[in-house]
Amino acid sequence: MASLWGGRFEKDMDELVKKYNASIFFDQRMYNEDIDGSIAHVTMLAKQGIVTEGERDQIIAGLESIRKDIAAGKIVFTVEDEDIHMGIESRLTARIGEVGKKLHTARSRNDQCQVDGRLYLKKEIREILNSLCCLESVILEKAEKYADKITVGFTHLQHAQPITLGFVFMAYFQMFRRDIERLTQTLERMDYNPLGACALAGTTMPIDRHFTSQLLGFAAPCENAMDAVSDRDYSLEFLSDASISMMHLSRWAEEFAWWNSSEFSYIAIDDSFCTGSSIMPQKKNPDMAELIRGKVGRVYGDLMQLLTVMKGTPLAYNKDFQEDKESLFDAVDTWKASIDIFTKMLDKTEFRMDQIEKQLGKGFLNATDVAEHLAKQGIPFREAHSIVGRMVKTCEGKGCDLEDLTQEDLQAIDSRVTKESLGDISIPSCVDARVSFGGTAPSEVRRQIAVGRAWLESLAEQ
Repeated sequence: MASLWGGRFEKDMDELVKKYNASIFFDQRMYNEDIDGSIAHVTMLAKQGIVTEGERDQIIAGLESIRKDIAAGKIVFTVEDEDIHMGIESRLTARIGEVGKKLHTARSRNDQCQVDGRLYLKKEIREILNSLCCLESVILEKAEKYADKITVGFTHLQHAQPITLGFVFMAYFQMFRRDIERLTQTLERMDYNPLGACALAGTTMPIDRHFTSQLLGFAAPCENAMDAVSDRDYSLEFLSDASISMMHLSRWAEEFAWWNSSEFSYIAIDDSFCTGSSIMPQKKNPDMAELIRGKVGRVYGDLMQLLTVMKGTPLAYNKDFQEDKESLFDAVDTWKASIDIFTKMLDKTEFRMDQIEKQLGKGFLNATDVAEHLAKQGIPFREAHSIVGRMVKTCEGKGCDLEDLTQEDLQAIDSRVTKESLGDISIPSCVDARVSFGGTAPSEVRRQIAVGRAWLESLAEQ
């Protein structure tokens, strides 16, 4: 099959070069976007009198028949098609004749592949935003269920302070809220139409780029034609958003893995998200959590791949830019699947409060609360910190908890400390008292849940 661009060439491409040059095997997933862009383009050409209305109708009918056949699996693309743009255009001309050749008036593959990419990514971003919102909804449900259930808070993987499980859920809620906000801003910044930029310098044809922008649902045309065909910031920004969000999923997946361990036994993951061992019959492995944790690496790689492609490319278009798609498609597929699987796994995971409660007596979780209690009685905090440190040392020697120290023990540590002055330093009391804005007290966690729910509902109304 002769190439649509081969007029000045005397030789066909080497067969090995054809395979190396072709992108049809991965960019064919954008066939809908390519056809939508072509329909908008020819509709504009007819409006401007560049083609007739009859020619427009012929071209659109031909494109729709090709779309139908691709969807039905009746068209099989090969290396001879080179890319989705050539694959569709060559079939259009074969079906409707010479008029099909008018479709490419006042456009280039340079702006064509860009409009396809932006339309495709806009669609995928909306789906990912929906998935993230579903995850946030499950987080809110879990946070409400466990708003007053106490667990161990860690720093440096050491027992630190008592917190509520609802508090943990709302910490992750904030991470994914930022992911949603970042992705929404990316969508706004990429919502500009490159169609009509042509190869790099625009065209002498009397086109109307504002009209095609309206037809395709873009906010406006790209301002500069050279930037329009050479920009991949929107893909890089998406890949950055994906990398950050996958990192958030990976952090929680890591916690799932050790919460699920025999040493913790904090959670019971549903069997449908685990696998067994080929040799150890007793095993129930948290494979989905581990796989999500692992897949973040490939998304990081997708970002680094495209950053590396772009770093040495002069204006305007370069063949290097063909390498922008596989990494993008991979990140889209990986991120979407990871969000959806994690959401389902989270929804079906229950916390084993009987096991968690066994850990609350370890590590002197109420030590900071005791120091703050002494500080409220007028003892400078640094002195209070030292006093409680000596209390902990005494407890370690006696094998008891802070609340078990006797009056004599306390007086030996510091004459200002008595059993009466300490008051209620039980774990539940310490948690309930942490009512500072953003704190872990159940009442404050429920306020955070209410704010999160209102924000999520506002997104649904937009």
